[in-house]
Amino acid sequence: MSRILADIIKSKWRELVGSARVVWDELTVAELIGSEGDTQKLANLIQERYEMTHEEAEKQVISFFERSRTL
Repeated sequence: MSRILADIIKSKWRELVGSARVVWDELTVAELIGSEGDTQKLANLIQERYEMTHEEAEKQVISFFERSRTL
């Protein structure tokens, strides 16, 4: 994922938390806000909560971020 996209996501993360909550409904709003839109923090939460590999969690995060670029 490009650094520019990561910066865009971080800057509008609070606006995207609702959409992220729909995708990862086992994460709380507080957890999502606390991740600050950081790819690694979010992937770690998803990996733990959904019991998947870090690579798969990271793929989900990147896919979400890429879709959110157009929101």
